[in-house]
Amino acid sequence: QLQLVESGGGDVQPGGSLTLSCAADVLSEDSYEAYAIAWFRQAPGKERESMSCISTRGGPVVPTRVKGRFTISRDNAKKTVTLRMSRLTPGDTAVYYCAARLHYYCSAFADEFPYWGRGTQVTVSS
Repeated sequence: QLQLVESGGGDVQPGGSLTLSCAADVLSEDSYEAYAIAWFRQAPGKERESMSCISTRGGPVVPTRVKGRFTISRDNAKKTVTLRMSRLTPGDTAVYYCAARLHYYCSAFADEFPYWGRGTQVTVSS
């Protein structure tokens, strides 16, 4: 079991950058390294969508729609996953969630992740 806490959200102007962090507290005997960690986002009135994921071995999976703008990385020693976002647009405005699953590989499906943080708001506007 994991507890996840997101941080780093806020207000930013179009074209700006933000870095989100997801810190984990491992509550079971499982190793943090055994979890694939993902970032999802949900805008008002829209479904939750996958933004990035990183496997247990550090292999990133970044959707084509944000490739080149979003970068995901993990630091197992600090039990933290970071999402760096650049060239932000108003369309990136959403609540961003990190999620974890005890699996080698990533998934783009929210229902395959049993552990979730509470989210952090990102608002892109001028």
